[in-house]
Amino acid sequence: MAPLIGEKAPNLAVSQWIQGKPTNIDQERGNVILVEVFQVNCPGCFTHGIPQAINLHQKYYSAGLRVLGVATAFEDYDKNTSDNLKLLLNTGEVIGETRKVLSEYGRLQPGYKLSYKIPFAVGMDTLSKIGPLTHDKVMDFIEANLPDFRSYTDKERDSLYDRVKQYLKLKQFSAKTFEEYNLRGTPSAILVDRDGILRQTTFGSNGFLEDTVKQLLNE
Repeated sequence: MAPLIGEKAPNLAVSQWIQGKPTNIDQERGNVILVEVFQVNCPGCFTHGIPQAINLHQKYYSAGLRVLGVATAFEDYDKNTSDNLKLLLNTGEVIGETRKVLSEYGRLQPGYKLSYKIPFAVGMDTLSKIGPLTHDKVMDFIEANLPDFRSYTDKERDSLYDRVKQYLKLKQFSAKTFEEYNLRGTPSAILVDRDGILRQTTFGSNGFLEDTVKQLLNE
């Protein structure tokens, strides 16, 4: 089960910290924690999510905000890899759709490099190979994400079951942090208060994230 707002936030399942000193939620008690969850092959992560996280890091670090980055993968497994994350963090170079879109917007430096550096610790999510697809696995996924599934009509349940089965056939890996927090996509943000309690998760561009950060810092 995903952690509920108001409950203790589980530690991030980071397989390796690529940049910065290894840390985790239980080691940052006393600080407000913003976890920026992204994929290397995610243009929106680099046009919106990460720049916003960098801005908040720069403005509120001294007030007790700690921003942590977690690179995950729920698609494009050949691109969302630890090697490409290392390339990004060591050289600033981006790949795939991120390179294509940011190039079209004129937001890259020569060599397909970002115009900014990520200043906070970044780790790679733990990815586990998914075994053979079974009926039970399909149902576990459905019931975890649609608790009212049983109330659907037979026709609706059959249609949804087939769609989920096709989706899971393409899903090669399980990304532990992404799934444990029941995130919907990238970029996503996880906010944890000074006592280690999960206060918010958001998906996509969120103009209210800074207001929530300030609120938590003032508690």
